Amino acid sequence: MYQATRPSRSEFVPIRSLRYHVRRWGTPRAGAAPLVLVHGWMDVGASYQFVVDALSPAFAAGREIIAPDWRGFGLTEPPAGTDHYVFADYLADLDQLLDHCAPGQAIDLVGHSMGGNVAMMYAGVRPGRVRRLVNLEGFGMPATQPSKAPQRYAQWMDELKSLQRGELALKGYDSATGVAQRLMKTNPRLRADKAAWLAQHWARPNAQGRWDILGDPAHKVTSAQLYRVDEALALYRAITAPTLAIKASDDSLGQWWKHRYTLAEYHERLESVSDCRCAVVQDAGHMLHHDQPQAVAALIEEFLRG
Repeated sequence: MYQATRPSRSEFVPIRSLRYHVRRWGTPRAGAAPLVLVHGWMDVGASYQFVVDALSPAFAAGREIIAPDWRGFGLTEPPAGTDHYVFADYLADLDQLLDHCAPGQAIDLVGHSMGGNVAMMYAGVRPGRVRRLVNLEGFGMPATQPSKAPQRYAQWMDELKSLQRGELALKGYDSATGVAQRLMKTNPRLRADKAAWLAQHWARPNAQGRWDILGDPAHKVTSAQLYRVDEALALYRAITAPTLAIKASDDSLGQWWKHRYTLAEYHERLESVSDCRCAVVQDAGHMLHHDQPQAVAALIEEFLRG
């Protein structure tokens, strides 16, 4: 199994009636912006361990690193009675987490996938709180039309019923090995030792000895609200932090959306960010921080030092 060279310590923080689980590395140092790492959908804060281990000793020793588990993921339990999630909650959770962990400080913010989208939005809502911003494959969503609203609301209501019937339940596994195999099936580039390590943080055994994924099935319910590109661009225009958008060499966006949303459209949206540069990590897919942690760490470190 993979051995972490910089093990994290766990903390539970009271955030909006929840016990938010946060992983922390290093110690705060005066004048050094904390580095906050936010994970993607159906992932956990521990997902960044490989990148943290790949940071240079000088860089890692000079700041505190913080990685929360979003509500309903990892060791952060969902609110009681939750049957769906609203994206704005992630913004408010992050805002209050920073009030607790980095009061009065501008932070360096890194987000992957869904977390990258949250990071971009948050940097537009609270520009003074973000010193530098790194977006790892947080592409946003395809443009929608208001005429699709009736269909979307109906889909949302139907999926709530499916959740109540148990039709959206997450698959369980006989062992941690089964979880690791699932992770490697999803991402063929993931090494077995890393998959075995991630499995211990991505799932846990239940009373019957089966391993359950640490993700609330309610996350699978489609958002009731349509994705509005005009709103996203208004947030992008409000970002004042220098921004680095990192993508993998594999075109995961094209794989997901086919011709509904393309990398060209994504880069066109990024033009709304006043100071944005782009980088590509070679031989990597959507989980680029697992595939090439050294390359991702080097890009983050160089950008934050700059």
